[in-house]
Amino acid sequence: MIAAAPKASRSWARAIGEIATAFLIVMAGKAALAEPFYVPSASMEPTLLIGDALLASKYPYGYGTASLPVNVTVPTSIRLFGKLPARGDVVVFRWPGDTSQAWVKRVVALPGDRVQMREGQLWLNGQAVPTHAHGFGDAQNDDGSLTPAARYTEELPGGHSHTIFKLRTHGVLDNTDEIVVPPDMLFVMGDNRDNSADSRVSVADGGVGLLPVENLIGRVDTVLGSWDIAARKKPIWEWPTGLRLSRMFSSVQ
Repeated sequence: MIAAAPKASRSWARAIGEIATAFLIVMAGKAALAEPFYVPSASMEPTLLIGDALLASKYPYGYGTASLPVNVTVPTSIRLFGKLPARGDVVVFRWPGDTSQAWVKRVVALPGDRVQMREGQLWLNGQAVPTHAHGFGDAQNDDGSLTPAARYTEELPGGHSHTIFKLRTHGVLDNTDEIVVPPDMLFVMGDNRDNSADSRVSVADGGVGLLPVENLIGRVDTVLGSWDIAARKKPIWEWPTGLRLSRMFSSVQ
């Protein structure tokens, strides 16, 4: 038994080494390729729903400290292979107010763009962004209940189109001053226009403000799966009925 002890010790050391190696491989993959995230709010409805599990690709915008799978605070960040998003990209980023939090919004304006909201319509560089009404949909609230919402298709310059919700005819964020997006900044908005604290709202007031490019984590391309939070009101054995099978591995527009 005494002679077997060194062999047991080597076995334990090997097992720990294998676990550590696997952990490092997973973390490297999350840092370099893609990372999963969960949607806890309704700000991106109808594109993203509460309960969606997302996969954010890291490589489209390059790599900085925000890309790391752990939150790291440094005075400055150099972005390797950096590239700006396209208008219309859905992005995950570190919230400027607390970089430990990851948020998701849609990029609507790039550095140098003039952006403004007028009567609920987005204007870019002096032109109204075309919108087309498409009836009504159901916006889900944080408690799982539903609210009717007007549905529109918005067409950004460059050809990207996506669906947005309007809960109110005259929302508090429907009118803003025109601003010019500074270098290395982005203007982002939620698709649920009356329920999104985005670039129309300052960080001090709980919004995003102008988003630094260095805060980008990645681009959202895929919904891995989804679970309807309304199922929480049912008995626990009925919770599997909340799975939204149609959203599994669906692409994000």
